[in-house]
Amino acid sequence: MHPTSPGLGSDLAARRSPNLQDIHAAIRTMQRLSEVFRRRREQLAASVGITEREWGVLDGISSEDFIPSMFARRRDSTPGAVSKHLRQLIDKGLIKVAVSKADGRQRDYALTAKGRRVLAELRAKREDAVREVWMKLEPAALIAFSEFGDLLAARLEAYAGLGDTRAEAHSTIPPRVS
Repeated sequence: MHPTSPGLGSDLAARRSPNLQDIHAAIRTMQRLSEVFRRRREQLAASVGITEREWGVLDGISSEDFIPSMFARRRDSTPGAVSKHLRQLIDKGLIKVAVSKADGRQRDYALTAKGRRVLAELRAKREDAVREVWMKLEPAALIAFSEFGDLLAARLEAYAGLGDTRAEAHSTIPPRVS
């Protein structure tokens, strides 16, 4: 554990302000974490024969009243890109589409049995990682990391004028319960 880790009561951390070396080390760590998460999601998706983007669409269909244009807007994507992923998921037999009974201009998307199995497998693999990696961390360090991450995200959002992006976070990650 780094001697200046937040929330761990280090006297060294309390005695000094961060310097550029500390800041750049933290940025490199965040970049590394971001890359590891991205690569792991790609790896998990590939293990069940889909892409990371297809996984996002599949997950979106499973967890909400799915409207492609709204999904695209929330994900900073285009309706055309989402339509492409929908066609790929239909071709793979993971989702089905029907004309909406409520509005014939709309389409209703739903997971097929195969789609539900694939999503269940992905969730099980993610739960394995939680059990094997996250559950073995010290609770105080994990809480400190979460609090620091929230603080840093809020400051970056404010600096960049992005507003609070927590609502845009991945919907399958449950909020922390105190």
